[in-house]
This record gives sequence, C-alpha cells and structure tokens, in this order.
Amino acid sequence: MATSSSDGPAPSGDAAAAPAAVEVGAIARGKLWQFRRILAPDGRTVALLLGLALALWLATGIYKVQPDENGVVQHFGKWTVTTGPGLHYHLPYPIETVTLPKVTKINQISIGRSFGDPSSGSRTTNQMLTGDENIVEADCAVFWRIKDPEQYLFKVADPDEALRVTTEAAIREVIGRNPIQSAMSDKRQQIAEEIRTVLQHLADSYELGIEITQVQLQRVDPPPAVIDAFNDVQRARSDQERARNEADAYRNDILPRARGQAEKITQDAEAYKSQVVDLAEGEAKSLQAIYEAYKAAPDVVGWRLYLEAVDELLKRASKVIVDSSGKGLSSILPVLPIDPSKPLAAVALPRSADPAQPQPGAPK
Repeated sequence: MATSSSDGPAPSGDAAAAPAAVEVGAIARGKLWQFRRILAPDGRTVALLLGLALALWLATGIYKVQPDENGVVQHFGKWTVTTGPGLHYHLPYPIETVTLPKVTKINQISIGRSFGDPSSGSRTTNQMLTGDENIVEADCAVFWRIKDPEQYLFKVADPDEALRVTTEAAIREVIGRNPIQSAMSDKRQQIAEEIRTVLQHLADSYELGIEITQVQLQRVDPPPAVIDAFNDVQRARSDQERARNEADAYRNDILPRARGQAEKITQDAEAYKSQVVDLAEGEAKSLQAIYEAYKAAPDVVGWRLYLEAVDELLKRASKVIVDSSGKGLSSILPVLPIDPSKPLAAVALPRSADPAQPQPGAPK
C-alpha cells in the first residue's frame, strides 16, 4: 500500500486557489459581523426611534377643513362630532378617521332621455301619464347640496342613487296631477316648483341630508311614436282656440254697442216721457188757473178768452172785417199783408148794425 509524504510532487492549480477562496469568505463574514454590530441599537436608540414613530403617528391626526367643507369625525366607525372650517385634531388612524364632504358645492343630477349615454344603454325614456291621461317624456335637471353631512354619510347607503329614484317619483307625481298642455307650455315653471317642493319633502322623510336648490323642466314632449298625431291634435286645438277668441272678440265688440244703443233709446224715451208729462201738467195747471179765475170773474175772463181766441183766429185769416159803425172809427186803415201772395182785404160793416148787439161768440 503506497503512502504519501511531504516530499511528494507539487499541488496542482485548483488546489492552490482553494485557500484564497477560504480567505475571501472569512473576510466577508468579518465585515458583515462588523456591520451588524454597528446597526445593532442599544436601549437608548430604540427608545428614541419609538418616540419618533409615536410622534409621527400622533401628528397624522391633524387635519384642516376648507371653507366649503365640514369635518365628520368617526371613532372606530361611529360618528362623534362634525367640525367647521379651520385646523382641527382627531385621534390618529385607526382610532378615529375624518371625512370632508363639500357642503356648499351645488351638485346636479339629470333625469330623462336626453341625458343618457347611448353606448352604455343608459338612456331612459322616462315616460309618464299626465292628469288628462296623455303620455309624455320629461327631462329634468335637479340642483342640490349637502344639508346634513351626518345624514348624507350614514343614513343612506347610496344617497346619490336614492336622490335619483326620488326625483323620478316626484316628477311622476306632479306631472300626473296636471294636464299635458300645462306641462308643455304655460305652467312649466309652476310645475317645476311643485316638483322641488315634493322632492324636498321626500328627501327629508328619507333622511338623505340633501337640500334641493332648484328644479328645471328642460323637455316635456310626447313619445316619438305619437308625436305627429299629437301635433295634429295641438293644431286642431289651436284652431279651436283661435276661432273661440275671434268669436269672443266679435261678441265683445257688438254687445257693448248694442247695449249702448239700447241705453240711448231708453234715455230718449225717458226724456220724451218727462217732456210730455211736464207739458201736460203745465197745460193742466194753466187751465186750472183759468178756471179758478173764471169762477171769480166770469165776464172779464170770458171776454179775455174771447179776445185771445179772436186774436189766434185773425192770425191765420186772410180777410179782416172791421165794424165801421163803431165809436171812434172814422176811417179804415188798410193793413198791408206780410205775404204778398195773400192780399189782406178790409171790409166795412154797414152802419145800420147795432154796435150794442153782441157779436157772435162774444160773452153776454
């Protein structure tokens, strides 16, 4: 059996590199041990690091609320307090957390066919019945803001979706109480205000914590399938309304004139009646006065009446007969007629006539 000795042959190249590798590994292990020794903290360093970490953790509880926000603080998920704008502090996470809803921001939701996305299939027809049993499609925009952050965050799981569904219900309720003509024309603003009132009442009853600031009815139209027939009906109603207005205008023109003419005829008749009655009463009073005077002095009044009757008769006579035998009548003075076509003749009575005899018709 052969044995090796120190006087044998020299080692090969691989055998010579082995000690060098052992030395490098030993050096690396030494350096690593020295690095660990440097990094290994003592008790003071550990306390300092823990204190710094605690300070940083406590500092995470500082928060700032902007002027348009409210700070809602939750203690292990339960609401504890709502803070206003400014710098505040709460216990660090996970003990307390804070939510900052914007309470002055005006938000908007839109309901109806015109506000959906055709690619996503979210365009809803939003058809509803009116008070006169017509079908319409209504588009509505609702503007709102957060009124109560606690209710908005904790009372309802999804307040935005709840507000959308409540808005559709309010629109259907109000549109269902009004005829289609009111919703499409003259009472649109009044209907929008009614929708806002109903929607606010529903939001308060559901504790959404939302205030409705404005409601706008942007489109109220019949469905596209019946819009042509509806337009024909509307044109017929317009023609009917125009004819009614023309008839009212004619009535308003002719009736006042007829009433005015009737009133004028009535007033003329009343005036004629008053005139005739007054004249008759005047003549009756005159005859009564003459009668009273005749009873007091029959001869004088009789002669006077005779003279007046003769005077009236002679005014219409074309001949005047004068008694030439009268006392103081020495001659006849001819009177020229006013009308040349009617010559006035003077005829003298014979002197044999007795002037003492009374003339026919004279009072005795």
